[in-house]
Amino acid sequence: MSTNFYDRLSADFSGILESGIDYNVIIEVGEAPSNQRFKTHSLILQSRSSYFEIKLNETMLNDDNIKIIYLPEISVENFEIIIKYIYSGNISIEKTDTSSIFDILLASNKFGLDELIKYFQSYLIENNASWLRLNFSKIHQISTQENNFKLLREFCNYIIPKSPNTLFESRDFTTLSEKVLISILERDDLQMDESEIWDHIIRWGKGQHPNFPTNLNDWSDDDFLILKNTLHQCIPLIRYFSISGEDIFKKLLPYQQLFERQLWADILSKNLTSVSFKLLPPRKYKTTKFSPRNKISIDSVIITEEHALEIGSWIDKKDSPYINENPYDFQLIFRGSTDGFECINFYDNCDGISQTILVLKVKNTGEILGGYNSLVWDKYAEPYFKNDDAFIFSLKTEKQHESILSRAISGLYTIYNYNDRVGFCEDLCLHNNFNTGNSCCCSKSGYEKCIRNSTEYFSVEECEVFKVIKKKSVGQN
Repeated sequence: MSTNFYDRLSADFSGILESGIDYNVIIEVGEAPSNQRFKTHSLILQSRSSYFEIKLNETMLNDDNIKIIYLPEISVENFEIIIKYIYSGNISIEKTDTSSIFDILLASNKFGLDELIKYFQSYLIENNASWLRLNFSKIHQISTQENNFKLLREFCNYIIPKSPNTLFESRDFTTLSEKVLISILERDDLQMDESEIWDHIIRWGKGQHPNFPTNLNDWSDDDFLILKNTLHQCIPLIRYFSISGEDIFKKLLPYQQLFERQLWADILSKNLTSVSFKLLPPRKYKTTKFSPRNKISIDSVIITEEHALEIGSWIDKKDSPYINENPYDFQLIFRGSTDGFECINFYDNCDGISQTILVLKVKNTGEILGGYNSLVWDKYAEPYFKNDDAFIFSLKTEKQHESILSRAISGLYTIYNYNDRVGFCEDLCLHNNFNTGNSCCCSKSGYEKCIRNSTEYFSVEECEVFKVIKKKSVGQN
């Protein structure tokens, strides 16, 4: 039988650090004049950190028989957290901002502190996913460069195909390395219109040359040649025959000088049966073909075209439903009977996607309930978030003569983002397996009114989610 007394051991070693008794290593951290010296002990440093083991062997003793290590690139506050961990095994980051936590992760990697590397990756993903998305280019690039950042790399690889805007629209996108950018462009599963990808590639290329004239009309032939050389490995990776003729002339024609003559000729004649340049096939973009504008074709076993017209009018905040022409296409991205009724099945199909309509049919009653979320579903985000544009509804059926619309109350939490539940807070909540066990509910929380008379829990007969896509030009009623 063995008994561990780690708390006392941790406290005693913390005392050694604080007192500095018998120190033989000074670590000077930060830049003057705010730099600070920490009195430490080589035996502890070497046993806890592979970096310090090597560094101490390389560092000579000074006249006082002390070794001095300089770390100007690390802040005093961040190093204090790390050195306390090295001595005691404890960390405290309650008052530390997210940017500093990421810097501590980088420092932990520098010092070879495997335990902290894994901990801080998990912490950032579980608690600060929104910050990771905002700095996505930087995070993605670092995660691909550092072998130890497996969890961040998996986080990025999960998000990129479903929500490439997270990468392309991040504030540091133009700092992305060419190698990483090419690895993204080579993917077949980017869920983004090809003309938008082209826009971002041009923006990245211009970002490498900030002195280019702002107005394209002021560009010289040399400017175009420089950009062409910058993008020479990216240009062949665009799927040109997926770009509409309108966008070819609107977006590509102004940059005609970037293309080799034969490639440009093939782009212009992309609808012909034969082209010379080797064009890549379209990406596996999840899309649904729709009928002509005066007809609405919906791949649904729950809602009708009439329902879609009514939902479209609610999105646009119209006083009366659209009659003939719906300004939105409804692209099916999830169906419970084919994809599964667990919350994990929902996130497998809907995570990272915005502008969605969720509809469901209540088992045994035939009620059709649903909701609209204009923001991104994000299983890595906070469990609750606010969306003042969201609304929930109960659609008219044979038993219910009028639909019920209930809009979000401004400032209240209105969306669930849990691993085991999803929906519109308690006002329309799907929990665990929503096909069995009566685990779903409707009550009043963050919306104007209830959408069903009963507050009893229920199961779902069928559930569907649609990506709502604004049509480019549709006359509205």
